[in-house]
Amino acid sequence: MQQKSIPFHKTGYFSSLICDYLAEKENLSQFYNRFPSVENFKSQIEEKRGAFKVQSRTVLTHAIQNQYNNLETSEQTLQNIESLLLENTFTITTGHQLNLFTGPLYFLYKIVSAINLSKELKETYPEYNFVPVYWMATEDHDFDEINYFNFKGRKVQWNRASEGAVGELSLEGLEDVFNLYSKALGISKNADYLRDLFNNAYLKHTNLADATRYLANALFKDYGLVIIDANDTDLKKQFAPYIEDELLNQTAFKSVSGTNKTLSKAYSIQVNPREINVFYLKENLRERIVFEDDVYKVLNTEINWNKNDMQKELLEHPERFSPNVIMRPLYQEVILPNLCYIGGGGELAYWFQLKQFFNTVDVPFPILLLRNSVLIQTKQQADKLKKLNVSNEDLFLKRDAFINKKVRQISNIDIDFSPQKTHLEAQFKELFALAEQTDKSFIGAVKAQEVKQLKGLEHLEKRLLKAQKKTLADQVSRITGLQEQLFPSQSLQERNTNFSEFYLEYGQELIPNLIKNLEPLKDEFLILNL
Repeated sequence: MQQKSIPFHKTGYFSSLICDYLAEKENLSQFYNRFPSVENFKSQIEEKRGAFKVQSRTVLTHAIQNQYNNLETSEQTLQNIESLLLENTFTITTGHQLNLFTGPLYFLYKIVSAINLSKELKETYPEYNFVPVYWMATEDHDFDEINYFNFKGRKVQWNRASEGAVGELSLEGLEDVFNLYSKALGISKNADYLRDLFNNAYLKHTNLADATRYLANALFKDYGLVIIDANDTDLKKQFAPYIEDELLNQTAFKSVSGTNKTLSKAYSIQVNPREINVFYLKENLRERIVFEDDVYKVLNTEINWNKNDMQKELLEHPERFSPNVIMRPLYQEVILPNLCYIGGGGELAYWFQLKQFFNTVDVPFPILLLRNSVLIQTKQQADKLKKLNVSNEDLFLKRDAFINKKVRQISNIDIDFSPQKTHLEAQFKELFALAEQTDKSFIGAVKAQEVKQLKGLEHLEKRLLKAQKKTLADQVSRITGLQEQLFPSQSLQERNTNFSEFYLEYGQELIPNLIKNLEPLKDEFLILNL
């Protein structure tokens, strides 16, 4: 395996917010706690250790053990769960939706990032334990975002009605999905493994949360991954005081709204807070709670309470209260001895909005780490790229810019009119000087003529480029076809392709190779030649 990398800011696929964060721009420092360097974890450990209660460790450990009751897993994972009882154990957490059969590739990269960072921290701080955690987003209700995955250019989709939290969804209809997917896999040892994995996850469990837990455990149990479903009564009891504060005082709304005013001066805002950032959760129901006319109401239902009844409901049934995107990060940090959250660019963008909110409720804010991003190339693809003189930086160009650059490079005609434009501008500089000495009213006419002449050159350049594209159509087709293989639908491979495409070819070596090559703190986009 060979690897190369390029800085995130050179890919063109990451926002100015993320690029500025990675560059440690001073204007962003108020929106996070500590930058993700291995040295900074020492202070993060000390801060979290002082704030996290022993009782919270007991509740957390018992809750996770209950969730693992019927799941065969590795000794390393069981030891990691047990170690959560110890005051010198901390978590490195990533989270993801319950995408069908993991969804896009970056599901793997998130978890590998958490595993590898935990290993690196253990090497640096051997007196502590570091547990990689995958937080299942079981309380989400955006079924249309998770009910499919892409396989060999086709959409494998699970069609059914959905209400309430996705984790509790029954798995009806997935047998038909399995049959279609099974046929598409073909015949091989690796195809048989994928069939068994899908079958055991989705056809032998009763709900989506259990199926996803089985799937993630099967893929990563050898690396000690701990999977948590936070839709748990005992865990939510731990969080109930924060939910009550949110319902009574709208703390998140006030804090995050203030942060957004400052952050929006330079960057786009990822999410906007509600006045109350809590859902009410029951079977087939997850609806927002609002406060109107001195009454707490659950939207689109007849459920409502006065203040005392609402507090009683929270005390007796904390499991019925579900944090939204603004409150979920706080929930995570309250119930886990967590040091770092690993997420994609969009996730980190909304975490930046929450620093002041965490300060207000006096909960340590975790270190934020951009997950690893990877482009996997086969040996054949790498050889073709070399033969066609396509660099890794070229591949990340948008389609038109990519074609234009390569046509200019391979054409036997010089399509770059820059020298002519420079010459023309020099001539007009002389005309401007002449106009200054004679008739200054003539300057406008000279300027208009300069613009016209330059536009004419640009038009000729575009026509020549277009003509050369036709002449070089075969070569253009080869390079764009290669880019399309690596950037399906002109998007990042990791956001489109399912891991099973690569497992078919590389089998059991796929995940170990990712474990071997991904460096969470490197801050560069990795290109792997398998």
